[in-house]
Amino acid sequence: MTTSHVVVDSPVGPLRLVTDGEHLTGVYFAEHKHAPTELGAHVEVKDAVPVLRATLEQLTDYFAGGRTGFDLPLAATGTDFQRQVWDLLTTIPYGQTWSYGQLAAALGRPSASRAVGMANGRNPISIVVPCHRVVGSTGAITGYGGGVERKQALLDLERRTSQTALF
Repeated sequence: MTTSHVVVDSPVGPLRLVTDGEHLTGVYFAEHKHAPTELGAHVEVKDAVPVLRATLEQLTDYFAGGRTGFDLPLAATGTDFQRQVWDLLTTIPYGQTWSYGQLAAALGRPSASRAVGMANGRNPISIVVPCHRVVGSTGAITGYGGGVERKQALLDLERRTSQTALF
């Protein structure tokens, strides 16, 4: 499989969508803290493999408020613990937040909130695997690989869309 990526515009700035040819392996912001330096060949959207086109379509729906979850083949590279955290992130309901402590407790490791925070920060598939839904114990917006401003923008989008859907 050949790694490739596309760069697309979004309401939170340019996103780099990365694939191994069959799976989505990364969604990175332009200034992403833990993005790899090598993302594979850059391709235009029109030439991208189906998983990248599907990711773009689903992200477009998400930003328009029409999608609350993603249905994409994912393959994130990380330790067993990191993958457990990332899998659990996908269960946090749209428009809601959990604290790092809640995430650690849900993993059955209530004293591991710091390790959960580290794994959360290394999530390679931003937005799709919603690490932005994890906040500090007081509800404070804490670190985010793409910057706290983007994290706040994503949470605001989800809150607006969730509130609109309730009425």
